[in-house]
Amino acid sequence: MTEARVWSVTTTTPTEEDAQKIARTVVAERLAAGAEVTGPAMSVFWHLDQLGEGQEWRVTLKTAAAVRDKLAGRILELHPWAGGPEIIATPVEWAIDGYVDWVEKFTAAPE
Repeated sequence: MTEARVWSVTTTTPTEEDAQKIARTVVAERLAAGAEVTGPAMSVFWHLDQLGEGQEWRVTLKTAAAVRDKLAGRILELHPWAGGPEIIATPVEWAIDGYVDWVEKFTAAPE
């Protein structure tokens, strides 16, 4: 099985502004071809051994396999939560060729 060429990378942030900053920065830096910010969502979670609740904003980024890990590293640098925010990635098992080409084109260094 070949590795997926396109990945959907997701993180959550405490504010809409944090989510937009991550989205704008990584797309401008060509680490993602596009980003979607959604929210707020109510979240229930464990943190520092305590049960917590709060609002979060989701950032979903479309990227190429070649820059997926670099994108994750950049999210870590930009994210307001130190020590391990949620960053998860799901391979896009199928997409039309034009979409895959678009993602790969806009996550490559400019010519």
